[in-house]
Amino acid sequence: MANKILSYELAPSPATIFGCLLPAPWIGAVAGLLLAFGPAEGVPSRFAPLVLAVTHVLALGMLAPIMIGALFQLFPVVAGQAVPGAKTISPFVALASFSVSLALSFGFLHGNRIAFILAMLMAILIYGAVVCALALAAWRMVLPTHHDASLLTLRWIALSLLMVLGLGVALAGGFAGAWEINLTAVLTRHVAWAGLGWVAALVSGIASTVVPMFWQSPKPSARWHQSVPVVLWLLLMLMTLFDSQDGIPYWTILLALVVMCLAAFAFKNVMKAKRRFDPAWTLWVACVLSWFSSAMLYLMLAVPHDYLPAFFIDASPWWIGVLGLVGGAVFPVNAMLGKIIPFLVFLHLRRQIPTPQRIPTMQEVILPQHLRLQARLVVVAFLGLLMVPVAPSIILPLAGCIFAASQMLIGALILRALFRYRHELKRVIFAKN
Repeated sequence: MANKILSYELAPSPATIFGCLLPAPWIGAVAGLLLAFGPAEGVPSRFAPLVLAVTHVLALGMLAPIMIGALFQLFPVVAGQAVPGAKTISPFVALASFSVSLALSFGFLHGNRIAFILAMLMAILIYGAVVCALALAAWRMVLPTHHDASLLTLRWIALSLLMVLGLGVALAGGFAGAWEINLTAVLTRHVAWAGLGWVAALVSGIASTVVPMFWQSPKPSARWHQSVPVVLWLLLMLMTLFDSQDGIPYWTILLALVVMCLAAFAFKNVMKAKRRFDPAWTLWVACVLSWFSSAMLYLMLAVPHDYLPAFFIDASPWWIGVLGLVGGAVFPVNAMLGKIIPFLVFLHLRRQIPTPQRIPTMQEVILPQHLRLQARLVVVAFLGLLMVPVAPSIILPLAGCIFAASQMLIGALILRALFRYRHELKRVIFAKN
């Protein structure tokens, strides 16, 4: 693959990106506190109201704004194409996402139909706008002859988000009694598209550029760039069209096998990174191992499993959820926040402050020891969440509080980075006067 040319001069204003990213970790902390102190009846069942509520607060309130903000940054820098309306949309992304997650949480916890209708309407409004903006940016992209996984992800990510939105709206309407649907079939597809079509595809696509850049791992092979994330989307489409609830879900099994293979290749590259001493490197290792493990657990449940212990069968859906949502999504998001935020501060300071004047390095914007503490906290919370099926009433509050603390810390570090950015700009302005 040819070396990628990154167009940093096209990067959007800091306000466009920070508006999406700043509130997100604090909403992740809300999810942790909700998990710790919410009504725990039914936990660790994946259909327990608290589990459904926390899942959507994490996925929509925390992860969605970060990923959308990342796309607003990556389209111009990686693909040379700005996202139309990003500056207008970005101030509303975090607030609207949190509002949708709160409405859904209220609906799950209290069985309120109006809450589902409200969530559905807000989701259509905000994510519909995001889909249109991303689709227009993708339409205007000019792919080079030797395009890579990051460019392919940007080209088609709007389709993935549209599928998640459409299936989610169908479910919300079904829960509200607005129409009749096969809830099990639609839920399976919604979870698959949200977890693999949106989160895994976006993480793998972005990581194809970000991990070699910041952690100095070997660049992915041409086969990786040709496969990611198109093979995931193709199999998801086949699963959506042909898998039924009767018998063995063959396309889903094939999808899980592909995820295991991709995770194995990713693990090989991550383990060859030169910056293994970096505080967030362990989060990438845990991320790829989480995706591998969640796919393996799914395969064990998808085929006849009479030989498995009852406790293992009952706990596996919870483990798959924690591995996919926390290990496979929160870990890489936390890792990238700890690198991208200091990098954006450094980039924009360099653009606005004359070259002879010194600007803080990335390591000064967010101290490595603080990132190391944050990484350790979120890993401890992750391990605690995996142990919840053993003693839910004892472990759940502790794990939830530790997770909340880990996200509060990364949120505080991001705020500190923003304050440092403003301080450096004021220093230069006052020096001129």
